[in-house]
Amino acid sequence: MIISAPTDYRQAAKAKLPPFLFHYIDGGSYSEHTLDRNIRDLSEIALKQRVLKNMSDLSLDTEIFGEQFSLPIALSPVGLTGMYARRGEVQAAKAADNKGIPFTLSTVSVCPIEEVVPTIQRPMWFQLYVLKDRGFMKNVLERAKAAGVTTLVFTVDMPVPGARYRDMHSGMSGPNAAIRRVVQAMFKPHWALDVGVFGKPHDLGNVSTYRGEPTKLEDYIGWLGDNFDPSISWQDLEWIRDFWDGPMVIKGILDEQDAKDAVKFGADGIVVSNHGGRQLDGVLSSAKALPGIANAVKGDLKIFVDSGIRTGLDVVRMLSLGADCAMLGRSFIYALAAEGQQGVENLLDLFEKEMRVAMTLTGAKSIHDLGPESLVVNT
Repeated sequence: MIISAPTDYRQAAKAKLPPFLFHYIDGGSYSEHTLDRNIRDLSEIALKQRVLKNMSDLSLDTEIFGEQFSLPIALSPVGLTGMYARRGEVQAAKAADNKGIPFTLSTVSVCPIEEVVPTIQRPMWFQLYVLKDRGFMKNVLERAKAAGVTTLVFTVDMPVPGARYRDMHSGMSGPNAAIRRVVQAMFKPHWALDVGVFGKPHDLGNVSTYRGEPTKLEDYIGWLGDNFDPSISWQDLEWIRDFWDGPMVIKGILDEQDAKDAVKFGADGIVVSNHGGRQLDGVLSSAKALPGIANAVKGDLKIFVDSGIRTGLDVVRMLSLGADCAMLGRSFIYALAAEGQQGVENLLDLFEKEMRVAMTLTGAKSIHDLGPESLVVNT
């Protein structure tokens, strides 16, 4: 198919991937109401058009934690990225590196830290959960620090996994899941050859390095379920704050008081996020939660946001609502699945073009000019 818009990549990915993988990335938890709200609420935010502002020197550059980036966009941590393209984390990291934005490696990536870092020039970010296995946490933090990772993104909205019913239907989990996945792969020969055959090993690279043995796809859900820790509190993060001497971002904030607690804790940033609608169904969309949080802590730390961002216009909307930087998850995975590294780079080009048009027609010469005044209220 012809890719002319960022949203085209979703259908391209669906055509290429086995159903269990497409629905794993595409789906949300329970009835998927929050998944739908993320997209709908953001799309309904109206930008205020302004004209004749001499926008010839428009800039999308931004500074995050002392480093210059070409766009106020980062690639979010996504588990199993290496199942969507051959050694997918490496391809996505290269794409981000070439476009001058941060890439965040997931704890449960296919490619381990040590495989990804040498392939890029700028420092990588790394995401971690609070897990029962504190030995793993310490090990992976030490490895991240040794590899030169600069920023730690700590995901706190998964003390327990949300129920993702699509996975049961698609073959990602449930009865006879392994057999169903093999049958599905037979009908997607390009994926089966590119990823299934030449993209091995198919395991959780960071976990396998720690355990000294492969942690396969069939172990993925079980390992996560066994290791998520519902007892976590801010105190459980204190030893990590003491150990990690670089920027630390708390991901999964939807409440103003939690944002204030992150400031008290000493976090350098937060990600306003409902995990892409994959955890607690029925909560606010990120777009609805963001303004109140920004009003409470803007200037005290960096405010990132994810969930529902599908276009460059969505990025402009999120920045106008109070974010400093937007993080892409599903959007870049769709592009990666469809066209690999080239697809992610093209997606970012499309985002940039849309942002330039939107900012030109809202009179914002830099991302710092975007704010509530860029929006039409009560539409």
